[in-house]
Amino acid sequence: MCNTCGCNITPGNRSLVMAEKPKKGVTTVSVLQNLLSQNNHQAEHNRSHFDEHKVLVINLMSSPGSGKTALLEATIKRLRESLKIAVIEGDLETENDTKRIQAQGVPAYQITTGTACHLDAHLVHNALHHLALEGLDLLFIENVGNLVCPASFDLGHHRNVVLLSVTEGDDKPAKYPVMFRAADLMLISKTDLLPFLDDFSSQKAEQNLHNLANDAPVIEFSSKDGKGMDIWITWLQAEIDQYQALLLNQQTQHPKVQQDGELLHVQPGNTKFYPVSHKAVHTS
Repeated sequence: MCNTCGCNITPGNRSLVMAEKPKKGVTTVSVLQNLLSQNNHQAEHNRSHFDEHKVLVINLMSSPGSGKTALLEATIKRLRESLKIAVIEGDLETENDTKRIQAQGVPAYQITTGTACHLDAHLVHNALHHLALEGLDLLFIENVGNLVCPASFDLGHHRNVVLLSVTEGDDKPAKYPVMFRAADLMLISKTDLLPFLDDFSSQKAEQNLHNLANDAPVIEFSSKDGKGMDIWITWLQAEIDQYQALLLNQQTQHPKVQQDGELLHVQPGNTKFYPVSHKAVHTS
């Protein structure tokens, strides 16, 4: 998919593409490999910036409609008195989710990607010019809804959390291994709907995750009735404590970025390379 759809190019890295394309002898492969290399370099810069401000950054990933924004709303309600939280929102279009987060009283910044189906480190870097990190404890990045490409790009974050809605089917980890191998935690969302679904098994979903040689924990939750939220909050606090301990030892955390996912973005096969135009990043 990625070697033909053009998702490698985002508003954040398009200038790098245009700088290279006119050069004689530049191939599609070399351009895409350089994009990934530049992304990883920018990600390390972002992570150093987060570490300097002691902000744990969590990348939320899922298919569209799995409940990422609802999870953030419920989380903010639980933690806004004890932790300073901010959110970066990623979508192809609209500022709908950012407005929902801002209504909870926390800073939020919207990235619109145009046609790019994931965020990258350059887009996150641009967003940081509009979002103060001073005093923050926790920054969530709500990635574009997509079960493939977001797992292939390091944003400079520290942890990946993948949501699986009970309405999607318990076989999604098996069908989309790139995404679920990258999970440091899998959240099974919308469990309040389980009484109405006889074809979803949380046990099967968890087994499909572990069949990928990923022993990440699994939490079932519902933003609607609050089930599982205490366990989720406990996991978050433990991650913050672990991260702070690492910083004291001049260490940091790195997310799982899948090599097989990266390969999707640097092996174009016989596809010709055409830079695509995207809308610029803007604030809400």
